[in-house]
Amino acid sequence: MVAIVGDGGFQMTFCELATAALHKLPIKILVLNNHYLGMVRQWQELFYEDRTSGVDLEGNPDFAKLANSYPGCKGLTLKRPADVRKILRRALDYQEGPCVVNCEVEKADNVFPMIPAGKRLEDMLIERPDTKMDKPTGST
Repeated sequence: MVAIVGDGGFQMTFCELATAALHKLPIKILVLNNHYLGMVRQWQELFYEDRTSGVDLEGNPDFAKLANSYPGCKGLTLKRPADVRKILRRALDYQEGPCVVNCEVEKADNVFPMIPAGKRLEDMLIERPDTKMDKPTGST
């Protein structure tokens, strides 16, 4: 099993590594570490004139070292695109317990597609809009 999670989401759940390590579950966790609450930042950028608040995660721990602190858990760090195959192969080959790969990624890339709040499936954004977006209805 492979889970792909952002650094903010992983920080909300990483205590579960203890359970995975205890049971020697060979799960792989790829942490997309952009040092931001990325989806919140994206909404603030697109709908709130890029007024960011509470999204910077500069104080992130070293997720590979965190993983290595659990007995039976392996932590790896991926920083360069040239190392993707090598690091992912090491992670997939590790079967003695969970493996966390700390993937350092671009700080401000956006994720599409997305559906703005209160909109229909037909209003899905496939890419960054060229025009200013209205605030979602009922927002501050």
